Amino acid sequence: MKRALVLLTVLLGTFLVAGEARAAVQRVQFTSGSTYLIVEFLDDDLVHFELASGTSPGTGSALFTTPQVAKKDYTGPSSFSQSGNTLTTASMKVEVTAGTLCVRVSDPVRQLYEACPRNLTQAWKGLTITKGSIQNAYGLGEQFFMGGSSDGDWVGRSRTPGGPYGNAMAYDTDNGPVGNAQIPVLFGVGASNLNYGLLLDQVYKQEWNLTGDPWTVDTWGDQLRWYTMTGPDLPDLRKDYMELTGRPPVPPKKAFGMWVSEFGYDNWAEIDSRLNGLRAAKFPVDGFVLDLPWFGGVTAGSDNTRMGTLSWDTANFPNPATTISNYQANKGIGLMTIEESYVGKNLAEHADLANRGYLVRSGCATCSPVYLTANDWWGRGGMIDWTQDAAADYWQTTKRQPLIDQGIMGHWLDLGEPEMYDAADWTSGVLPGKHAHADYHNVYNLKWAESIARGYASSTKRPFVLARSGAAGMQRYGVAMWSADIGSKLTALAQQQNAQLHMSMSGIDYYGSDIGGFRREMLDSDLNELYTQWFADGAWFEVPIRPHTENLCNCAQTSPDAIGHTASNLANLRQRYELAPYYYSLAHRAYLYGEPVVPPLVYQYQNDANVREMGHEKLIGRDLLVGVVAGANERKRDVYLPAGSWFDYASGEKLTSTGQWFTDRPLWVGGAFRLPAFARAGAIIPKMYVDDKTMNVVGKRTDATTRNELVARVYTDPAASNFTLYEDDGATTGYQSGAVRTTLLSQQLSGSTATVTVAASSGTYTGAPASRTNVVELVSDTQASAVTLNGTTLTQHATKAAFDAATSGWYNAGGNLIVAKSASTSVTTAKTFAFTLGQAPASMTFRCDNGTTTTGQSVYAVGSVPQLGGWSVAGAVKLSPTAYPTWTGTIGKLPPNTSIEWKCVKRQETNFPDTADQWQPGGNTTFTSPASGTGGTTTGAF
Repeated sequence: MKRALVLLTVLLGTFLVAGEARAAVQRVQFTSGSTYLIVEFLDDDLVHFELASGTSPGTGSALFTTPQVAKKDYTGPSSFSQSGNTLTTASMKVEVTAGTLCVRVSDPVRQLYEACPRNLTQAWKGLTITKGSIQNAYGLGEQFFMGGSSDGDWVGRSRTPGGPYGNAMAYDTDNGPVGNAQIPVLFGVGASNLNYGLLLDQVYKQEWNLTGDPWTVDTWGDQLRWYTMTGPDLPDLRKDYMELTGRPPVPPKKAFGMWVSEFGYDNWAEIDSRLNGLRAAKFPVDGFVLDLPWFGGVTAGSDNTRMGTLSWDTANFPNPATTISNYQANKGIGLMTIEESYVGKNLAEHADLANRGYLVRSGCATCSPVYLTANDWWGRGGMIDWTQDAAADYWQTTKRQPLIDQGIMGHWLDLGEPEMYDAADWTSGVLPGKHAHADYHNVYNLKWAESIARGYASSTKRPFVLARSGAAGMQRYGVAMWSADIGSKLTALAQQQNAQLHMSMSGIDYYGSDIGGFRREMLDSDLNELYTQWFADGAWFEVPIRPHTENLCNCAQTSPDAIGHTASNLANLRQRYELAPYYYSLAHRAYLYGEPVVPPLVYQYQNDANVREMGHEKLIGRDLLVGVVAGANERKRDVYLPAGSWFDYASGEKLTSTGQWFTDRPLWVGGAFRLPAFARAGAIIPKMYVDDKTMNVVGKRTDATTRNELVARVYTDPAASNFTLYEDDGATTGYQSGAVRTTLLSQQLSGSTATVTVAASSGTYTGAPASRTNVVELVSDTQASAVTLNGTTLTQHATKAAFDAATSGWYNAGGNLIVAKSASTSVTTAKTFAFTLGQAPASMTFRCDNGTTTTGQSVYAVGSVPQLGGWSVAGAVKLSPTAYPTWTGTIGKLPPNTSIEWKCVKRQETNFPDTADQWQPGGNTTFTSPASGTGGTTTGAF
């Protein structure tokens, strides 16, 4: 021990000036016997460690980083001091224990963890990390569990590799073949904002055991290198992680729409048939995804497979350039093509790549290419070495770029774990002097994606990439990930949502699934119900929205017009398209600031113990909260709302929460299955105008008109709030050099006046409108009695029809909604709408006579407006037996001045059934709602 202390003192004296240092990366080395530890401070709240047994690289240069890390130009902490073995910056403190080289990290007042070496002289080595006061942990990439739950953090669990080298597609009976992608960032959370982030920058497989205290993490590699981030809360920590590994570029706007897929479309006629069906049913759609048949498919067990041609099968897909151009220009859709890393042995492409040394080799630098024969459903042959940039760039130039030039928009990177490999292979590698399979396996897909981003860098087009596997930093290459060949099971749908929670906290903002499940043979429940729920979940949480399944038999459906509850599918898809400007603005914020698009509730409410393990509810940005549904016969669910005021997104109902559960929220609204969704008071949600003529997310319409109005759904709150709308051309990288328009939207409720301002826009882009109509959808507790625009009174219209026909004005829409609009106005002019609130909403007393009922049955009113269920019995309003068998009830927030039809129905009280036991006989009862206040009594009878 005395010898270790002497060495420590010498090293500290050599590399650190005592007292305070300023604004440079600080490195300090500690040793104990043959073991060394280097502590590298990159910022006030970011430290990098290297721990190993052997020869130290010294402190004269930056510590090594793997391809997972993007930022390498940190300037150091603003202040730095040393006292003995204690190193301190403005935001953290690191204490090193002489002899053991254990590291204690604090924030700087509260200890976050202590990490100690574990089996450092062995090949399988790692760290012990004290759990301490940490209660929950998030991140660590993608792993599915048995049990069919959306909930769960990592504490009490083990994060295990998917295969012998890490990343793999792993099968279980609850989920089917699903992704296990290693993204080694962990966010630990304790009480009162105690938190930290830790990135283990290793490419080798890792196993994290968080079941006890201390936690353990084990991996291969000569050195252990990890980063630690400190900060005030999870948003700060995640932003630091995104800065370190790279923020995601903004995807093409079309990526936020629906892309229909199956394995696989055999020819253009199949795609046309699906597209015609969708268009006839008035579904918007942005693209189709082409599986293996586009290049001619594969031949199992054969060297003559077409896997690796990456060129069109022109017998079934003739004239691709012309067809793609027609799809884009006239039909409003793009195409994404699948590609793999495997190349059939007898292909000319294999010979060419082999001659150039661009294939993975059989064990040495001069060996012949590997010949892959196991799991040969795709054929037999070799594998591209993506760790060679020259190989990747050659493939981009000769194979992928011609597709891009033809108009292909997206690239689907399949089997990238990699799925098939020779364990004794040799690659150029990503680590100095390391060429074995284990040395590159978990960054293979990362390097593949990197090569595509590099290929796009010389053009102005944005990359749009869908990958099955990945690593930390995957997001910076424009990649969305999906969960592999997931089974068609409700348990898998539920677990998808838990995986998404951790993928969001691992930096993957765009994460999805094969909606409806790829492996239909695993189905053990009603397929239509499963698809309807999955499609509803996907329409809220996934980018892109991508139904997909195996359909080699040409007997399965994936298009939402042909499977599931089609009216629900249409309603959920149109809602997603309406929200495209909101999602797209969130994508800009992800690019600019590293903010998540679909975070878990704990991200914003980390001190709320109720949400710490919650994956069955999610946020969209900061302002929308949505509940997951994944279960048989689901017609209602309970919803937890964090403390504050919230508005039901469908009905406008205001709920004030102390941090509590709201029970029995209906899932069938207006005849459609809807996830329960809520907007935070003060939320401002920009929207897109969507109707049955909407073709795609960029605004193409079947009637060739332009609907570019700025629509803002605003939820009143006394606290001033704002949201920035981001707009650009949706297709190029111009936004990165300033070709983007921002518009600040703000609101505040003061007394009985709600003010909404659409500020003058800043910036422009090719195709940006110079003027536009501005629509404010104000959600409040009451109706309005007057609305002004920049001080001038707007005309009140009695009905929606009159409002729609006018160029400007406003109307009370019912359901806590007031809608106002300006005439087309220059975007450089600020528009301030002032709503005078307080007017009593329109209401009526409904009476049903002769309503004799049986046990469990009640009388309801159902009718033609949303407040009466929109003729959906599930949404009917229950009346009270005030003078049995007469039932009455006052129903408020009706659309005023509106002719409304309704009937009495008898219905079972439980589980919101969509069928009535008995309808009121004869014709509908009709009345006209009042302009404000009560309109008296309207009566029906059995």
